[in-house]
Amino acid sequence: MRAAWYERTGAARETLVVGDMADPEPGPGEVRVKLATSGVNPSDWKARMGSRPMIAPRIIPHSDGAGVIDKVGAGVAPGRVGERVWVWNGQWKRPFGTCATMITVADEQAVRLPASTPFEAGACFGIPLLTAYRALTTDGGVTGKSVLVSGGAGGVGHYAIQLARLLGARQILTSISGDAKAAHAKTAGADHCINYKTENLVERVREITGGRGVDRLVDLDIAGHGKLLPDIIAKDGFVAAYGTNNQQVGVEFTRMIVQGIGIRFFIVYELASDSRRAAEAHLTRLLEAGTLQHAIAATYPLDRIADAHEAVEQGKHIGNVVVTM
Repeated sequence: MRAAWYERTGAARETLVVGDMADPEPGPGEVRVKLATSGVNPSDWKARMGSRPMIAPRIIPHSDGAGVIDKVGAGVAPGRVGERVWVWNGQWKRPFGTCATMITVADEQAVRLPASTPFEAGACFGIPLLTAYRALTTDGGVTGKSVLVSGGAGGVGHYAIQLARLLGARQILTSISGDAKAAHAKTAGADHCINYKTENLVERVREITGGRGVDRLVDLDIAGHGKLLPDIIAKDGFVAAYGTNNQQVGVEFTRMIVQGIGIRFFIVYELASDSRRAAEAHLTRLLEAGTLQHAIAATYPLDRIADAHEAVEQGKHIGNVVVTM
């Protein structure tokens, strides 16, 4: 198979290599997916830069991808051969991810992809779409609630805005950093866009919500927003925190406890099996109904993997970046 890999951490052009490797064979309970696409997420370039230790001498990056099952191992239904699927956790706690023409994964990690959904979109589900879904459905959901999505033009944020509307949110606010990103978020269904570079986030949230604050914050930077939470979250409101720009998170305890604000920290790689299966089933129904927009900003061929990583690292595109095989 063809694959991209790195054998040491560092800059994309100094570490990423494209070449040939032996085709993987599925073991018991596994399927082999002939990949058409591989999604590039911020966690992928951060891992390549050394945010987590290398668990093997050679790493094929990327957790997300989509393609067709071409072989199954013992114990897997033979009828799965030929099935279009999307893959999650391709390179989580294992060395070889989706940035290759083939991958073997556990049967459950290859989820049916509806015929109407492009492979490019399927490469954006494992992290962006599932994270957005979990952030909106955990701890009571958002039906009838006001929701603030931080970073509404990003991969998670764009899906979160759409899902908030589909899941019954009453009002959707989002923070963005420019006019183009505001337009992108509006297309997804945001009611109000707040430019955090030119506007005061607290003042705008309180103005839009009539001084009440939002019921839920879908947060990609809990450290950056920690001190602001009592000012932007309504009484008994909730924060779904899936990201941070700093390992230390500070909050004002007294105001937080008086207002009854809850925080759920989660990482999509470690979803419980029942929660993941429920999410997959619901999202499959939405995909079959054609109700989701997929923001594929750019595609790069495998030979240009360094360009793809740099594009995500430098924020060159509004939307998801996908590598094609």
